[in-house]
Amino acid sequence: MAWFQRTKENIQEKGQLEMPDGLWAKCPECSEVIFKKQLEDNYFMCTKCSYHFRIGSEEFIQIILDDGSFVETETNVKSVDSLKFTDSKSYEIRLKENYSKTELNDALTVGFGTINGKAVSFGCMNFNFIGGSMGAVVGEKFYRAAKYSLDKKVPLIVVSATGGARMQEAAFSLMQMAKTSAVLSLLEEAKIPYISILTDPTTGGVSASYGMLGDIIIAEPNALIGFAGPRVIEQTIKRKLPQGFQRAEFVLEHGFVDMVVKRNELKSTLFNLIEWFGF
Repeated sequence: MAWFQRTKENIQEKGQLEMPDGLWAKCPECSEVIFKKQLEDNYFMCTKCSYHFRIGSEEFIQIILDDGSFVETETNVKSVDSLKFTDSKSYEIRLKENYSKTELNDALTVGFGTINGKAVSFGCMNFNFIGGSMGAVVGEKFYRAAKYSLDKKVPLIVVSATGGARMQEAAFSLMQMAKTSAVLSLLEEAKIPYISILTDPTTGGVSASYGMLGDIIIAEPNALIGFAGPRVIEQTIKRKLPQGFQRAEFVLEHGFVDMVVKRNELKSTLFNLIEWFGF
């Protein structure tokens, strides 16, 4: 009797199927895997749990401002290593690496545009540029954005995402807290509204200055907001912190922000506030 014999293997190996880079994102909160285009269409919020992904100025400009209305200014202002500061690497090298990696000129992008036709001065921090840290350039750009508001009599809107002051600039960085706070007092005198938007995270010198000085302070859901981080506070006071401490909802409950707004409702909320202020 002739026995049947396979001439080929039952399963042929054709090599591992590779997933193209950049097509999918995984939610850090619920581990949902999301198609990148679907994530973008959903305002960079998880389609399952509404977790707000960290985004930068380019994405916030698309979400908040009218299409094609934004004009970036102060693009020629760049940081310098005046202190010749070196930690694991020199500040000069760190700056060059971040310029190359992010294609940004610093941790704050400023300019002007419109929200449903309403003119505004706009700024947004970039957390991927040295942790969104505030140095002399961030302070100067904020100052100029506020001056534009004063000159043109338009509201100032700034989105914060930062780890705080930039240690590589030492006292020069800390001086920006006073500088930005001072120019906001001029806006207050002129009765021009400043709306501060706090995203995850907003900490350190920014939260201790212009982050918390808005006429209206808006936070994104579950954003970490505070001065020192919860781990540092726990180690200092030797006590366990409450559930949700320093998250947007906890901060709202204790009166430090005025509202928590989802990203897909941000533009309409800002428009309503601008009209409420009479601009």
